[in-house]
Amino acid sequence: MDSPVELPPLAHSAASTTLVGSAYASLRRDIIEGRLAPGSRLRVEHLKDSYGVGAGTLREALALLVSDALVISHGQRGFHVTPMSMVDFFDITQNRMLLESQALRQAIEAGDDVWESRVIAAFHRLGRAEERLSTSPNGNRFDEWEDRNREFHQALISACPSRWMHHFLGILYQQAERYRRLSISRKPIPRDVHGEHQGILDATLARDADLATRLLSEHIGMTYEGVKHLPADLFDGSTFPTANPRATADATER
Repeated sequence: MDSPVELPPLAHSAASTTLVGSAYASLRRDIIEGRLAPGSRLRVEHLKDSYGVGAGTLREALALLVSDALVISHGQRGFHVTPMSMVDFFDITQNRMLLESQALRQAIEAGDDVWESRVIAAFHRLGRAEERLSTSPNGNRFDEWEDRNREFHQALISACPSRWMHHFLGILYQQAERYRRLSISRKPIPRDVHGEHQGILDATLARDADLATRLLSEHIGMTYEGVKHLPADLFDGSTFPTANPRATADATER
């Protein structure tokens, strides 16, 4: 049997103990939280003082963010924060629905008792983070919730045998973070996110792949629907696709 393919790590796994890693983490946080606005120019000569690093270190950190698709390099025109748009988020959402639903279906088929316990434990930690976020909705609490939410979604599909599917889903999940933060923090539509997660968990543990994947797709799509109700001026040049991601995904599956 062939050895598993070694996939390249996501750039955000860069060690925060190095100067480059620390600058990368700080820049990334400021982009995700909107302090560095979508589409804005990132001037190395100004930012190196703000982040307390040299120009070379800052450029290396920005290069990591380019590989994350959070920053765009325009050659002689320098670096810019990647714009946000509903067209972009529609694309992210549609592809995440397709891939993550398939990954969950494979995980349900292949998962054992250890996988089930991992999913239950991740759901428990996510529930605790949700409680703390609801009582103290600050940046640190959101970061904790984001970590626990990612861990739950990763645990759900952790028994999926496709390494490439995990890799691409990691990229899509990361790309959705700026949009997800807006949806969770601004609450543009009524949602019971905990209830959505509970439904996915129950269907997964019952090994009902059809129900689990449908609930997962609806859950992912609800974030898109929420962001769609936010003011358009939050995005740079945003337009709103007329199709619903769920409908597009269903058509593709058929």
